[in-house]
Parts: sequence; C-alpha cells; structure tokens
Amino acid sequence: MSDLSRRQFLTDSLLAAAAAAAATSVGKAGSAWAAESTATSAVAKSPNEKLSFAIIGVHDRGKAHIGAIEKLHNEADIAIICDVDEAVGNARCDEIAAKQDGRRPKYVKDMRQVFDDKSIDCVSAAVPNHWHSLLAIWAMQAGKDVYIEKPASHNVSEGRRMVETARKYNRICQLGTQCRSQAANRKAVDMINAGKIGEVKLARGLCYKGRDSIGPAGDYPVPSNIDYNLWRGPAPMASTSPYRGKSDKGGKSVGVHYDWHWNWLFGNGDIGNQGIHQMDIARWGLGVETQPQGVITYGGRFGYEDAGNTPNTEVVVVDYGPKTLVFEVRGLKTPSLKGAKVGVIWEGTDGYIVMTGYSDGAQFDKEGKLVEAIKGGGDHHANFIKAVRSRKKEDLNADIEVGHLSTTPCHLGNISYRLGSKMSTDDVLERLKGVKMSDNAQETLNRTVEHLSENKVKLDGGTQFQCGEYLKFDPKTEKFVGNEKANEMLTREYRAPFTVPAEGKI
Repeated sequence: MSDLSRRQFLTDSLLAAAAAAAATSVGKAGSAWAAESTATSAVAKSPNEKLSFAIIGVHDRGKAHIGAIEKLHNEADIAIICDVDEAVGNARCDEIAAKQDGRRPKYVKDMRQVFDDKSIDCVSAAVPNHWHSLLAIWAMQAGKDVYIEKPASHNVSEGRRMVETARKYNRICQLGTQCRSQAANRKAVDMINAGKIGEVKLARGLCYKGRDSIGPAGDYPVPSNIDYNLWRGPAPMASTSPYRGKSDKGGKSVGVHYDWHWNWLFGNGDIGNQGIHQMDIARWGLGVETQPQGVITYGGRFGYEDAGNTPNTEVVVVDYGPKTLVFEVRGLKTPSLKGAKVGVIWEGTDGYIVMTGYSDGAQFDKEGKLVEAIKGGGDHHANFIKAVRSRKKEDLNADIEVGHLSTTPCHLGNISYRLGSKMSTDDVLERLKGVKMSDNAQETLNRTVEHLSENKVKLDGGTQFQCGEYLKFDPKTEKFVGNEKANEMLTREYRAPFTVPAEGKI
C-alpha cells in the first residue's frame, strides 16, 4: 500500500468511527428539535425587534447572504457564522464585527450547534448541494425559518421531504432563486399572462456559461482548517476529494469551495447550479404548476478530459403535456441566442420575450422588432423576512414547494442523461422524433452540433452524444413510470448520521 493510500485509509477509518460514535447523540438531538419546533421566537417578536440570523456556509455565495442581511440591519442581526472552514468562518466574523459596531458573531464549525441555539430565529445557508435538504430539514425541525440556496435539493425525494417538513412544522422556507423577486421577471410573466405575445407553448432556458477544465482527477490534500467529515456530510466518505489539480490565483486549491458542482456525489452540473434560476423562470412563464410528464436529455462533457463527470453540454427537453421547456447548457465558448447567454426565451404566436439577465429583458414582435424593454430589480432576503414576520408562506416569492417544482426537471434531465448511451447524431435525432415534444428538436440539435464544431469537437468521429431515453414521469406520485433504474436515482444512500428522512418519516 502506498503512503498516500495508507494515509487515506487511516483518515477514512477515523472519520467513519467518529461518525458512528456521533450517530446516537445526533438522533436524540433531531428528536428534541422536532418535539420543540412548535415554539418559535420569530412569532413572539414584535415588528420592532430584530430577527437573529445564523449564516451557514460563507466562502463565496454565503458572502452575498451576509451582505443581504447587513443591508437589512434594521430588521436583522447576524449572530452566528457557521462554516466547516475555520479560517473562512473566523475571517467573516471579523468582517461583520467591523460593520455591527464591534459586535462579533459567534463562530461555530458544526451546524448542529446552530440548531441547538434557541436564540436563533432564521438560518440563511449557502452550502454544497448535497447538504441543502438535510440542513433545511434539521433547521425547520429545530424551529428555525430557512433561506436555502438553489437548487432545492440534491435529488427529487429530498425536495419533497423539505416541503413536507415546512408544512408539518409551520416553517417559512425560501429557495434562493432570487429571480423570483426581480421586478423585471415578474413583469415579463405578467405580460405573458396578459397575452402580449400570444399563445405560449414553448420556453427555452439558457445557461451559456464558460467553464474551464478543473484539472485531472486525483487524491488532493484537504487543508487542515477544513473539517472534511462535516463537509462530506450526507455524501459517502470516498478517498477522492473534490479538489482540482490546478490552483486558483492565490495558489490554493479551490475544488472544495466550488468544483464540487461538477461531481455527481455533491453537485448537479450547471443545470442545477446556474441553470436552476433560468429553469425556474421559464417554467413560471409557461404557467405550469405541476411536475413534468416526462423528459429526455442528450449531451456530454466535451473539449477536455478532467476530474468532472457532469456534462458541460446538455440539452434537456421537459414535457409538460401541451407545453414544452427546452433547456440548454453550454460550457464551451458560444455566442448568444436572441441576445441571451444566461437567460430565458418564451416563444409566442405573436412574438417573443427574452430575459437576458436577472433583471433585464425585452419584448419583441414576430419579426424581431423591439416592442418594450423590461427592467427592474428586487430583494429576495427582504421578501423572506416579510414572510417570517407574517407567518404566511403565500408572502414568499419562492416558497420551497415552488422551488421543488422548478428543481425537479433539473434532476429528471440529469437522470435521463446518466442512464443514456453513446450514439450518433442521426440516432439522437431519431430518438427525439419518437417522443411528443416541440417541433424545434432538429433545429436545437443542429445548433448544438454547430456549437461543438466551432469549439473543434467533431462528433461521430469517435466522439458521440450521450443520449437518454424518454422517461415518463407521474406528476402526482413523483415517480417514473415503468423504469426502476430511474426511480432508484430519485434518492440516494446516506452516510450516517447525516441521513435525510425517507418518505413518510418526517
């Protein structure tokens, strides 16, 4: 056994032993949280009293959460900072103290300490996807209201368990799809509902966002300031870390802080990273408030070989019966489509609307002539606090059930892809023709092939798309019809004691 393998074996063994030893106490704590969660300090507080926040996960996106709460300083204070990276967590505490009149938040490494603290009203969290559901469930069982980053979950079952928890314990749970609070998006949806572009049966979500190689796979050392057992949480404790081979500008590996997005154990690819924002708005504009009836996906990880295993090129066709949502992920260099790279396009019988950013867009007629510009921002955390005060989930712009309905098609698309097989472009087209979907299947495929060609990826010369089958989905049961392999991927095995409750166990 090599020195590296021996060290990894010893590390994994120690971590597994520690996790097993903690299982009993965590289970008791979870029961205590659930038993006491009917009481809430948020309800008891008057409108003049500030809400006490804990921010969990503060490396990158979490900094934005901190900034959002600091802007709402008349409404809320940051009392606790929680992060498995001690260096980052303590640095954020120092930064906040300078803005809170010297009042330094308490730093904790383990989120369970946050949930045990009865003085905390709200949790605002920006952690890796594989932690979203369990964090939110534990927090809500402990009587906290939760703002959780997108996507809602790491898999479909987790999303439904989050909804069930919020309803059972009367918690306010907002998903971090902040586009829902942007005035521009709200106006665009109102325009569609008012018939400004005629009948709309097709929406297209775009995630044209350049992503470089994350470097070769390998066992990279985890910095001593990071509690890797807590970082892995519900995910299996395998020997390979999510670190990448190359370093950031500061000379430090950044995989544990971002590149986990491109590993199925922790992330969901760019459709579940950036794309969930556009998936959410596209679905909203289509006016569909149910789960899809089916999905089919093709794509691949093209242009380089690295440690990532999620697709950097992905086309997902989401079947909503009479309406269709087509989502396109492009991680290689690409031009915009109708002016949008990261945005949404709704195609109507009398024109179309394009959102080119979170708070910018425009309406066009059928000839492509500008009719009206659409602009306007908003404050998603302020909306969350409003609902915490009112105790009405209807006041939320992105209630967890709304988030679950928008996150599910991201998961379903990935499942179709992961169960797919390599095939020629002609075979992909034949498979697309065999399912009920929009008439633009060939146009979308042709553009995708052209895009890859422009990036020197030659298909069918040894390189092929990975294309899944059309997977029929039951919107009511949230299960695939007649496909047990696909149904197995609606959840995952969890590493004790970090176990997301199963169906019927909330």
